[in-house]
Amino acid sequence: MNTKADPYLRWFDEISLGEIAAVGGKNASLGQMYGRMRPLGIQVPHGFATTASAYRAFLEANDLPDGMHAQLDQLDEDLGNLSQVGEAIRGMLRGAILPPDFAEAIGRAYTKLSSEAQAEAPGVAVRSSATAEDLPEASFAGQQESFLNVVGLPAVLRAIQDCFVSLFTDRAIAYRHRHGFRDMDVALSAGVQLMVRSDLACAGVMFTLDCETGFPDAVLIEGTWGLGESLVKGSVTGDQWRLFKPMLDDHTFHPVISRTLGSKTQRLVYGSDGGTQAIDNDEKQRGQWCLEEHEVITLARQACLIEVEYGRPMDIEWAKDGLTGEFYIVQARPETVQSQRRGTSMKVYRMQEKSRPLVTGQAIGTAVAVGPVTLIHSVSQSDLFKPGDILVTDQTDPDWVPLMRRAAGIVTDRGGRTSHAAIVCRELGLPAVVGAGSATRQVPDGAEVTIDCTQGDAGYVYRGSVAHSVEEQDWSDAPATQTKVMLNIASPEAAFRWWNLPVDGIGLARMEFIINDTIRVHPMALIHYDEVESVEARYLIDRATEAYESRESYFVEKLAMGIASIAASRYPQPVIVRLSDFKTNEYANLIGGRQFEPSESNPMLGWRGASRYYSEGYREGFALECRALLMARKRMGLNNIIAMVPFCRTPEEGQRVLEELEHHGLRRGDGGFQVYVMAEIPSNIVLADEFAELFDGFSIGSNDLTQLTLGIDRDSEELTYLFDDRHAAVRRSIRQLIDTAHEHGVPVGLCGQAPSDHPEFARFLVEAGIDSISVNPDSVLAVREAVAQAEAERKVTV
Repeated sequence: MNTKADPYLRWFDEISLGEIAAVGGKNASLGQMYGRMRPLGIQVPHGFATTASAYRAFLEANDLPDGMHAQLDQLDEDLGNLSQVGEAIRGMLRGAILPPDFAEAIGRAYTKLSSEAQAEAPGVAVRSSATAEDLPEASFAGQQESFLNVVGLPAVLRAIQDCFVSLFTDRAIAYRHRHGFRDMDVALSAGVQLMVRSDLACAGVMFTLDCETGFPDAVLIEGTWGLGESLVKGSVTGDQWRLFKPMLDDHTFHPVISRTLGSKTQRLVYGSDGGTQAIDNDEKQRGQWCLEEHEVITLARQACLIEVEYGRPMDIEWAKDGLTGEFYIVQARPETVQSQRRGTSMKVYRMQEKSRPLVTGQAIGTAVAVGPVTLIHSVSQSDLFKPGDILVTDQTDPDWVPLMRRAAGIVTDRGGRTSHAAIVCRELGLPAVVGAGSATRQVPDGAEVTIDCTQGDAGYVYRGSVAHSVEEQDWSDAPATQTKVMLNIASPEAAFRWWNLPVDGIGLARMEFIINDTIRVHPMALIHYDEVESVEARYLIDRATEAYESRESYFVEKLAMGIASIAASRYPQPVIVRLSDFKTNEYANLIGGRQFEPSESNPMLGWRGASRYYSEGYREGFALECRALLMARKRMGLNNIIAMVPFCRTPEEGQRVLEELEHHGLRRGDGGFQVYVMAEIPSNIVLADEFAELFDGFSIGSNDLTQLTLGIDRDSEELTYLFDDRHAAVRRSIRQLIDTAHEHGVPVGLCGQAPSDHPEFARFLVEAGIDSISVNPDSVLAVREAVAQAEAERKVTV
């Protein structure tokens, strides 16, 4: 049979991207992959697609076009009568009959597919593919219906007709109008594809960029047990991995730079008579990763090959066959949100007050939204929703899109970064908090709330209107400077958020922020778990570490991945990671930490920084920090990481710390490994020549240096008026350090807020010959301009 001559269908091996007009973007993409990617080892389940001609023949055979046109002509400009018009057209399509020759062609194709599958009536996926979809500027994702595990020819024929009907769902009509497509110009192709038995294994999605920030050198993979539909619709929160593309092809390195265990409360499996059903996962399944790491790497490499083939960032669906263990790509489309937003400007939101959150979840976007809550349990309640409200619901699906467009922000109980709510909110530019767990119970209906997505990975919902600001920043004309302008970064999420800022690296990445925000457990409580007295602490430790080989490996991996993520965001620029600098009272607040920390009357001047690393009370904890640094640099390949020792009181102490580092495989000079020291104690200035013999660079901590130079507790409210890091005594110390360090060929940087707040201080630093200034992200442009002006003035003076 010459199926190419058949006007009603095309097999995937006959289709390429040039046939979007015939079979729609989704099916054209499947054909492209089936023909081009299989030789590269990427498997795509075979199938066929009905054509646009078949859809139009279906309309003509049932005399539908005139009636459909008549209904569409009645559509209000503001879509006020959308539901009535949509239902009338869907009724026409449901009552129609597939032309006999079309049905016979489908029968022949399904029989052939059954033979290939060696099954009498194989389960297939029947997916809608609009002839204008998957364009870079309009994805059409989720606008039409898909049907999984469709078994038998009668069910396949019904599913194909249901796909035709879904071309006129309310959401699809609204979407076309928003993007300027005429309804009757768009046709529908139904793709019929053999199912992968991922109901017996796992499935998910992957993006070839970071879908939250647009960072291009990452592959983001999310997966869950069973069919991937539960993940896409947001009914479960899946496991998530982020991989660093530059290390994917070098098999000597480990490219996974972060992973997060999802709750995976349910899985979608085959129904007994076709279709699907959701069943609960047991506690063991929830606590297990759905993929092994070598499988994650394999998928990421396949994603990159697909990205190369299409020449653009991609949104890909994958499935693992539980019978064979093989991976299949079941869909691929261009990513249409972050890839379109790359630019040199952005709105920067800042919270100006602190508040206790009602709920916490995953942040989508980086904005703030304020408005009254409307709690909606069903899209049928959409008439209760007013423009500018905050939508709070359990989860969303494509039927919710018209309502979501009217929202100021969205909060869901369930879902992750690749859920329907997250994808739509990115496309609409809405801040959202997804996977909040209990928002529908804890966020009061009708109350005014603030959604805060400014603080990295976590999103918060506060009661009331919390003060915040917004500023448009454009760095397209940021001046070049000889003095390096670098970033202060607290978390991996913040590093990815600011990946495209015009800076020269990261001058301060605070290790303790990763420990506090991500790990949350005292390292000594992990090492000496049997000695932990608190029952609650032991329970929390058990929950945190259940998916890891050991309690120590939990700490090492989490810290290593946090450091690696920050380093990856600026690779190959230098990233200076400060070793942990908690005070004893701060360490005590970690889970299980209180019994391992002394009570000090003045923790600011107590057992902190370098003095901990070689002491018997913390040496084992420091060994875990060293293992994490070693993993990030050597195993993951992020050799742009520089270690920095804080609060190092004497050269003798500095030598002891270097010996500890070397004992754990971090020898200064090996593989270009450098170690800097913080200059924040007067002894660092007075003995700068001796410190310069030990370390590769200095970084001035202006807050502690001011505190100890002027003898002022920086936390004292009574002495605030005296605390001035621009004081002549502090300036003289800084100038003296720079001069001495440069005499020994050692660079000096400064990480502090003063250059951000006071342009004249930035000018002083340039005049003194500072090598780098590290500031918070929202101060980069102002400081770069101040530095450029100071460098110009210095040239004129010279």
